Amino acid sequence: MKDKKNDFSGIAIPAFLLIGIGYGLLVGNVAAWTLIGLGLGFVIMLIIKSINRR
Repeated sequence: MKDKKNDFSGIAIPAFLLIGIGYGLLVGNVAAWTLIGLGLGFVIMLIIKSINRR
């Protein structure tokens, strides 16, 4: 049975989204880096979930 209290894979999406917004503010292209951060969050979440299934 999966323990939902120890599943932290959903944190990757907002974390990378905020990192993308912050980097976008630094380089002057917020929209592009926000989408890149969102995409990276989904990819990292899928990797974490696939590792945890093993």
